[in-house]
Amino acid sequence: MKKFLCVIFVSFVYNTYFAQSLKKVLPCYDYAEVLKVEATPLYKPHLDASKGFGVQLLKDSRSVQKYINNGKFHKIKKSGKGYRVQKLDYSRAWMVSKAKATLEKMGSRFSKETKGHTFTVSSITRTLEDQCRLRKVNANASLGISSHNYGNSFDISYIRFNDVLKYNPKMEIALEKVLKYYADAGRIYYIKEKQQSCYHITVRNY
Repeated sequence: MKKFLCVIFVSFVYNTYFAQSLKKVLPCYDYAEVLKVEATPLYKPHLDASKGFGVQLLKDSRSVQKYINNGKFHKIKKSGKGYRVQKLDYSRAWMVSKAKATLEKMGSRFSKETKGHTFTVSSITRTLEDQCRLRKVNANASLGISSHNYGNSFDISYIRFNDVLKYNPKMEIALEKVLKYYADAGRIYYIKEKQQSCYHITVRNY
């Protein structure tokens, strides 16, 4: 009887350990399925622009760390002139240098246009793992590859200005004016995402 119980206990411990180990090894997403998802005509220019920075698709934390270590990714400050970065639960405050510089210039221009007001950055660089985790709490998150997966995209909320969550049509108009300026200059692409209440901005390698 004791031997029987011992065998059951050892088997239980082994299966539990194996299941936990497998969970750690297996990715949150199915890479083959991710690649099958085709970009919409509106979104395709964003992905094409993302591939112009020499950054490979970011799958996990290690891939991000590689670009941090070789100096390709640069840290985004929590606040700067004209912008604030909200707490990031599903993205990382790192981008390629041109994206970082563009965000800072957009913030400065917005501050000048609005006499000192700030907009809010709600999402920055995401890995496929981050995207999968986000999808578990937000069904609207992208099923396929996102331009966030290359370190040159970020989102700006159009319902949060000056750290206040409140619809402000005057500030939104000012923000869109700034976005249009940079889009017309060939420096960014942007899309208004109504479900996420944000503008999705992809910086081009101008």
